[in-house]
Amino acid sequence: MKTKKLINDGAAAVDEMLEGILAAHPDHLQTVSGSPRSIVAKHGPRKGKVGLVIGGGSGHEPSFLGFVGKGLADAAAVGNVFASPPPDPIIECAKAVDGGAGVLFLYGNYAGDVMNFDMAAEMLAMDDIEVRTVVTTDDVASAPRDQREKRRGVAGNVFIFKAAGAACDLMYSFDEVERIARKANDETFTMGVALAPCSLPQTLRPNFEIAEDEMEVGMGIHGEPGISREKLKSADAVTDELVDTILADSGMASGSRVAVLVNSLGSTPLMELYIMMRRLKARLDQAGIAIHTSLVGNYCTSLEMAGASITLMRLDDELQALIDHPCDCAMFRSGTVSA
Repeated sequence: MKTKKLINDGAAAVDEMLEGILAAHPDHLQTVSGSPRSIVAKHGPRKGKVGLVIGGGSGHEPSFLGFVGKGLADAAAVGNVFASPPPDPIIECAKAVDGGAGVLFLYGNYAGDVMNFDMAAEMLAMDDIEVRTVVTTDDVASAPRDQREKRRGVAGNVFIFKAAGAACDLMYSFDEVERIARKANDETFTMGVALAPCSLPQTLRPNFEIAEDEMEVGMGIHGEPGISREKLKSADAVTDELVDTILADSGMASGSRVAVLVNSLGSTPLMELYIMMRRLKARLDQAGIAIHTSLVGNYCTSLEMAGASITLMRLDDELQALIDHPCDCAMFRSGTVSA
């Protein structure tokens, strides 16, 4: 059975989406001439500032291009649906944001992204642009704790990008920006649950099968297998399962401070996310863990997949200040950004 989408042509969906985003957010975003998949902040890149380039496949909106703007990422390279951007738009992004202080590549840990961003870095080195890379690995379900380097980057990207982008905006040195990005990644933990599949614009077919009374715990944002398929549970029981796993993996103890994200995978409505947030707050209160800031909504989606993820970022004074630093992006903003 085919799914229904408001598109014109599946093959043109990404480029037509980008045209719409640029039309909707002309004060925040622009594209590099001759490279329409290279989206750059109108305000942010400047001389002497470390440039921050993020990116990945389409279908996760507002990730990644929604987090391009002053105080956060300087540019995003855009791939096809659930596919890495090729090296060319990554290179053009880096050139556009290079202020002479180096360029940091920050993206999720997926083989295609690693290969293409690494190729771009090698080619940029020939133009004397120094590039360093930090990959995000916040998905606790995708590999054991002692193999953290194999984990995928998912919704926790929001907080990791935020901390690194603030460090760039504050004109930290390249070494310090890289350190902050790695520290933010190390302190960020995410786990999700899928209830129903999505379908790609090119196929209009569900990308996996799941029974009406089932859920898959730990499924990835492209439909990668999770750690267990279970009977559908109540919102409180699902939240408990995700929180228990994150707390055990992270070792967070009473007295910790956190930033939290309750994220929709696409079609799960705010009503259900806030029901989960209610339980999450109760569980963290019970554990003696203080919530410093919370985000609830669509931040890293999988087209119209049904389901949600929970992210906790453990904060110290340094990370808290960076999370609080103002930013102004097309689809995300916090604080008051000065002109």
